[in-house]
Amino acid sequence: MLAVVMLINRAGSMVLPFLGVYMTDHLGFKLEAAGLVLSCYGIGSVGGSWLGGWLTDRFGEFRTQYLSLFLSVPVFCLMPFFTTELGLAAIILLQSIISETFRPANSVAITKYSKKENITRSFSLNRMAVNLGFSIGPALGGILSAISYDFLFYSNAAAAFLAGVTYVRFFRNKTGKQKIKTEKKPKKEVSPYRDLQFLKFSALCLLFSMCFFQLLNTLTIFYKLEAGLSQQQIGFVLGYSGIFIVLTEMLLVNIAEKRMKLKITLLLGSVFAGISFAMLGWFYTLPMLFLSITILSVGEIWAFPFMSSVTAIRSGIGNQGAYMGLLGIGFSLSFIITPYLGTFIAQEYGFKILWIGTGSLLALAGLGFYFQIPKLLKGQDSTAEFG
Repeated sequence: MLAVVMLINRAGSMVLPFLGVYMTDHLGFKLEAAGLVLSCYGIGSVGGSWLGGWLTDRFGEFRTQYLSLFLSVPVFCLMPFFTTELGLAAIILLQSIISETFRPANSVAITKYSKKENITRSFSLNRMAVNLGFSIGPALGGILSAISYDFLFYSNAAAAFLAGVTYVRFFRNKTGKQKIKTEKKPKKEVSPYRDLQFLKFSALCLLFSMCFFQLLNTLTIFYKLEAGLSQQQIGFVLGYSGIFIVLTEMLLVNIAEKRMKLKITLLLGSVFAGISFAMLGWFYTLPMLFLSITILSVGEIWAFPFMSSVTAIRSGIGNQGAYMGLLGIGFSLSFIITPYLGTFIAQEYGFKILWIGTGSLLALAGLGFYFQIPKLLKGQDSTAEFG
């Protein structure tokens, strides 16, 4: 049911993928201004990720998730009334704080209701729901935005409300069947902010996500301005990505779990993602855009669920919310850095330099994962690294 809640919520996620296009095409913002506004989403995400981890460890994942969903509704409804750079930046900042408190609480809930040996598959199932919703949301959003951009905000609000009602209905009295973590030897639980090896891992996750999350801002602007795609075509390309992931994720995750160690999986995930961006420096016909997004989807599958698994393995029973929150902060920081840096490089040096640089950074991130993960999981049980 957690996956169903996520599916409902993400099926209505139409605002963020089209926010850059909305600002440049509808409101007439310059590229750099649009990047600054999008960075406010990242600033709020950092606060929301920290707050979500803190609230989860103190009040539980149930309360944190339903409050995040229900409080998102009125803010989405107010967004169309903010059309200046400052006003839109402020409302996006508020919305991201509220919505991102959901992420660490949801990650803890997934671990709570999963057996230890199924953690990666549980995260993958949840991501399948995210991507199935993401295949619906942008495709529908592309159609609705061609009529009126206001429909994007109201549809997002409706989806958040429905997801909140569904979540409360099914999880109000439910308790986890499994302990969050079982260890052979008890250890003193430390703050993730003092865990040097995990901080290094989080920095690599930040580098990866800085590159990857251009999918939600700079890449859609590139599709519009350079490749000449319409809103509907952008929606279909993003929707195809979601469908591809839904159809292949469990298979690819199963292959990785059985045949590859974690360090190899994250290395390959990073390299695949790097290739997908780098090829855009030379090729951006519609067939090549579909090929690029396919390769990016494979990279995504072999990266994100395994990042969450590593975090769950490293954390303890009483501080898992904090660990998931710190991982979320890394992702959220990318929402601050990526929109501004990506649009700045594109505007000053061109998209070709941006995509080649992105591919190079992802390759470096992959090498970092390869060498850091064995250090991070040293002393864990023999199944921790898979393969």
